[in-house]
Order: sequence, then C-alpha cells, then structure tokens
Amino acid sequence: MDLLRAVIIGAEGTPYHDGLFFFDVFFPASYPKGPPHVYYHSGGLRLNPNLYGCGKVCLSLLNTWSGDKNEKWIPGMSTMLQVLVSIQALILNQDPYFNEPGWAHHRGTQQGELLSQQYNEDTFILSLKTMVYSMRRPPKHFENFVVGHFYRRGQNILVACKAYMDGAQVGCLAEGGIQDVDEGNKSCSKKFRDSVAGCVSIIVKEFTVLGVNDCEKFLTVPKSRNS
Repeated sequence: MDLLRAVIIGAEGTPYHDGLFFFDVFFPASYPKGPPHVYYHSGGLRLNPNLYGCGKVCLSLLNTWSGDKNEKWIPGMSTMLQVLVSIQALILNQDPYFNEPGWAHHRGTQQGELLSQQYNEDTFILSLKTMVYSMRRPPKHFENFVVGHFYRRGQNILVACKAYMDGAQVGCLAEGGIQDVDEGNKSCSKKFRDSVAGCVSIIVKEFTVLGVNDCEKFLTVPKSRNS
C-alpha cells in the first residue's frame, strides 16, 4: 500500500465536534524509516494553526515542524496510527488557539482565554463550512460515509447551533445537552451568534437533502441579550 485516505470525526468538547476531516496519505519509498506525507482536505479553509489552507499538516511526528527528537518520527517505533491519533488529540483539540507556538504563553491569562474563546468561535463557523463542503463534494470512496454520518448527527449539530445562538459557549454540549461551562459562566459573542444564524439556513438545506427530518424548526433567530 502506498496511498491511504482517512477521516477523523471531531470530538465532543471541541469546536470541531461532529465535523469530518479528511486526510490523504502517501507512503514514500523511505517509509517506515521516514514518515508518511499527509495532505489535509481543507477546502481552502484554515481552521487550525497546524492545518494549512494549502493542505499542509504541521506536526513534529511528520517532521513538518521542529520539536524534540522524541516528538519526531522514530524508525521502528512510530506508526501511521500514531499520526492519526496525534492529529485527533493534539491538533483537533479543545483549545486550538494555543497550538500556535507564539500564542502558547498566553494560556492561563485573561487575555489568552478570551482570544482562545474567539478563536473557537471562528473555528466552529469554519467547521460548519467544512461540513457543507464535505456534503457537496465528498471525497471518493467516502460518499456513503459522509451521508450516513450527517444523517445520524444532523439533529445534534442543529441542536448545538441553536444552543450557540442562544449564548452557549462553543464545545459545552454533549449529545444535545449542556455538559460543561467554563468558570465565570461566560457566553459567546453576539458576532458569533449572528454568524451561526447565518450558517444554519445553509446547513438545514443540506441536511434536508440527505433526508434529516424536522430541520426547519431550527430556522429561528438568536435570542437577544438586550431588552
């Protein structure tokens, strides 16, 4: 095998929840002594500091980013599974803002947490756009998988969108219910609520095409925070 295509489902508690993220892998002649080459199907969107719009995946394990020697590809020890798990756990995580080395030192500060929340809001909007891109142009051999995934998860995605339009923070839902709220009872920004509302009509249209039932009830305006 010299070519592989993989999909990672965004985890709960992250701004990537319920999204599909596709990667193409090429195993060069140097593999497994050297790392595989990995390309991300971005659709031209950059929703993570480590995932470029051009498809580049920035990861020490792939030798595409500097890091300690133990973080890089180790012949005889590193595996393709390790690459996929690293992308899922280290890249598509709860606070991707801090993946950027220049921003990591802001973690734990008031400014850093605020910027991280704003980044998560922007990221979720890009994730919604990625969902639409995946439904309209599913990667070859994954057409049925894409349809099945969004058919099963469509209602949960729309429930999350409704909660976000009502002020919930990104990533605080699990199986359609509020699971976790950060200290201080923070809520999302008005800009984000309006952006989600603008995306919902497109998402509803695509889900309806797939046969997801009762999508129209989510076509509502976000609650106003002002009297």
